[in-house]
Amino acid sequence: MRHSDRKPLAEINITNLVDVTMVLLIIFMLTAPFLQAGVKLRLPKAEAKQIEEQEGVTVSIDENGGIFIDEKAVDWNDFSMEFRKAIEATAPRAFLRADKGVRYETVLRVIARIKMLGIEDLGLIAEQEEKKR
Repeated sequence: MRHSDRKPLAEINITNLVDVTMVLLIIFMLTAPFLQAGVKLRLPKAEAKQIEEQEGVTVSIDENGGIFIDEKAVDWNDFSMEFRKAIEATAPRAFLRADKGVRYETVLRVIARIKMLGIEDLGLIAEQEEKKR
């Protein structure tokens, strides 16, 4: 057996790996804000202080009055049971997102049910209103 004069190559070129990683990082950074809530709504605008992101259950009401708990469609009759399941996995806090075309009666009904289920920390989510100059 003949011994080769070549030394084994111990370097690994990671330039391509770094390039791919950077592209994926940029893609995730750009798409993350759009993944905040999957239910498509036209939120009402309000002049309010922006809150920091917190743990909790997000309840959404679309323009047809459909109710969603963290992007999962829920029938009104099953709302209490599904909400209890969702709240067990997170902080006892809820956020309500409602389309601006939803009737006030529907929003009030959902708020009352959430309060009845023992959640006192309920935040209403709206789009930030543009300040007039």
